[in-house]
Amino acid sequence: MDLGRRTRVRQAFDTFFAPPGPPSESHLLDLFHKTAETVPAYRKFLREHGIAPGEITTMADFRTLPLADKASYHRKYPLPELCRDGTFAGCDMIAVSSGSSGQPTIWPRALEDELHVARRFETVLVDAFEADRRSTLAVVCFPLGTWVGGLFTTACVRHLAAKGCPITVVAPGNNKAEILRVLPELAPHFEQVVLLGYPPFVKDVVDTGLAEGLDWPAYAIKLVLAGEVFSEQWRDLVGQRAGVTDPVRHIASLYGTADAGVLGTETPLSVAIRRFFADRPELAREVFGDARLPTLVQYDPASRFFEVHEGTLLFSADGGIPLIRYHIADDGGLLPHAELLALCARHGFTPPPGPELPFVYVFGRSLFTVSFFGANVYPENVTVGLEQPGISDTVTGKFVIEAVEDEDRDRRLRITVETAPGATADAAAIATAVREQLVRLNSEFAHYVPEERQLPDVVLRPAGDPEYFPVGVKHRYTRPS
Repeated sequence: MDLGRRTRVRQAFDTFFAPPGPPSESHLLDLFHKTAETVPAYRKFLREHGIAPGEITTMADFRTLPLADKASYHRKYPLPELCRDGTFAGCDMIAVSSGSSGQPTIWPRALEDELHVARRFETVLVDAFEADRRSTLAVVCFPLGTWVGGLFTTACVRHLAAKGCPITVVAPGNNKAEILRVLPELAPHFEQVVLLGYPPFVKDVVDTGLAEGLDWPAYAIKLVLAGEVFSEQWRDLVGQRAGVTDPVRHIASLYGTADAGVLGTETPLSVAIRRFFADRPELAREVFGDARLPTLVQYDPASRFFEVHEGTLLFSADGGIPLIRYHIADDGGLLPHAELLALCARHGFTPPPGPELPFVYVFGRSLFTVSFFGANVYPENVTVGLEQPGISDTVTGKFVIEAVEDEDRDRRLRITVETAPGATADAAAIATAVREQLVRLNSEFAHYVPEERQLPDVVLRPAGDPEYFPVGVKHRYTRPS
């Protein structure tokens, strides 16, 4: 019996039940020193970079620490050495994220870690959805199993129920038939229903329910989404079909990762500002540095501390595997609360009130992946499909992966393939081969993406096509959506 663990859990619940305190730089430095003292892998990591932990005493010192990522840190050391005291003893759950080759990345965690993330769910369910006052049925539509989304979400929402919120959880996972079976039976007993899942899957559930005659408006639907950037037109369309009366308050996206759970959340404040920018693309480009409209969320620096490195994000956070200056490599940036609100005011816009927390904006993963139904689609998986007999001789090996919206704002996986000079390629055969390899190699794709959406749309283009395969230009295998 680990009595120390019992004490830590009690302290974690005491903190969870208490009002949140203000963020402080000393908190971050304390996390660094605790990690350097108790995590064997991080001690080795610092030693290899010539860092003496005792010399890190200010935030300026902290920003000189080396960046860590999966290759340089997580995969370099034995898994137990990444945890405190070099053992799994302090962890009670394992989550898995799928890598580019299908090789899983393991993320141990503890109940205490879930309570950190439950605070982020509280920002949405309580502050925006009033789930502390309204009886709420939370329907977890994320995939269940070793993948992080389903079980982590279920646990965090149950912690809010333990805190006193009148929330009841049902977890059919990404089983659409089961979701639509339990909803009509349970929903009438609650004042509101919250669907939590990946955007394209939740839209599929809503559309199928409509086709089956489900009266979505009668259920006072709210949506919690994660895993993909979506447009404000998509928010309005799905909100209208689901009978969501206030899409600004009642549809919220989470910025999350298997590495550290939920990092930030949309709030009515951040959604209203994003919608303001959506109508002003030139201003959005000026602020975000890109024509794309990113996800805009707020975060608590006392829980997840963000920095920017060459246009990509890194964060520091406690957890089953504590992470210091971890380079998650998502394209994005940071905006201070006062600075962003002042910018809105200068352009005549007053957003609704919200938490005085900083903003992080996220375009998506920069390392040549496309997110589809919450699954990362990697070029390496597609390459294997193009290398199959009968296909490899007809293509050059170059391709571009995109997640696009069709006219009904459903997400489609499109792969544009360069045909070999003088060859005739078969788009249908390529699509079938790529799907087979994605399902075989990428466990997230196999379990997150509904079977009827797994076949990609393959578009064939001639060699040297100036739009997709220009000659003499370094090829990029993904294209932002």
